[in-house]
Order: sequence, then structure tokens, then C-alpha cells
Amino acid sequence: MAISPTDLTQRPPRSARTRLGGYIILPRMIDKCRALVSGNIGEYHYDCPLDKRFIQFVGLDAKRFAEEVKAGKGDGELLLWIEENASIKRSPQEIAAWAEFELTRTPGDLAGRERFAKWQASIGANRTDVVTLYDLLDLDDFVSFGGKA
Repeated sequence: MAISPTDLTQRPPRSARTRLGGYIILPRMIDKCRALVSGNIGEYHYDCPLDKRFIQFVGLDAKRFAEEVKAGKGDGELLLWIEENASIKRSPQEIAAWAEFELTRTPGDLAGRERFAKWQASIGANRTDVVTLYDLLDLDDFVSFGGKA
């Protein structure tokens, strides 16, 4: 049975907080890659800086991963492929620690904080609960598809 890709012109990809094999970012990256392959990626980007955080953490090639997605593999099959092909083998403890670090990460330099503030001001300036990149991504996805901040 063929995998039905998310149409990212109609709804957002999964949250970057969603986990697969303990990895955050991965399910969102899969959704974006599937949408790219099917021509329904909309405003999203595969192999963006967020995707690169995951790709670098496990040591993958984004183009090779996209070929596996193109072959129609499901989430579990893609996870198995990553475990077999990643150049950096991570333990469950390393994966959990990395995910927790990432989820609490905020922009580290002035330029990054300014970009974050500008982006937040454009979609939810009064949202004091939005403090991490993951908070802002979730809010942006919500607002982009008709939600009110």
C-alpha cells in the first residue's frame, strides 16, 4: 500500500516535538520530504536548518534519505533504515538527552534572538508562553492554517 503524503498546502507537518524512535524532528522531516516528493510541500522546506540538526546528530545524507522516502517506506521502515545507515550510532540515552536539550534551546546569539522576536511579533506578539523554537514552530503552523494566536 502506498504511503499517502501529507499535503502541506492543506495542513502542517507533524510537530517537531513529535518523536519517532525517540528522535524529535524526524517525523516532521519525513512529512516534508514526502510532501516534496509528491509536489505538495507548500511553504515548507525539506533539509532546512532544523532538519539539518537531526541529520547532523545521526550522520545522514539528506539526499540518500529522500531516496528512501521516495521508495515509499513507512515511518518504521525509515527509522530502521536510519538505524542501519547513520554514520553516528546513538544510544537511547544520547537520543533522549539530545531531544531534551533541543526542546529547551533558545536562540544563542543576538541575531538569532532578533529573528526569533521578529517572527514571533508577526504571528503572536502577545504570547508570553512562546519561548523556544519549538513553541514558535507550533504556533506558526497553527496560525498558518487559520488558527488565532
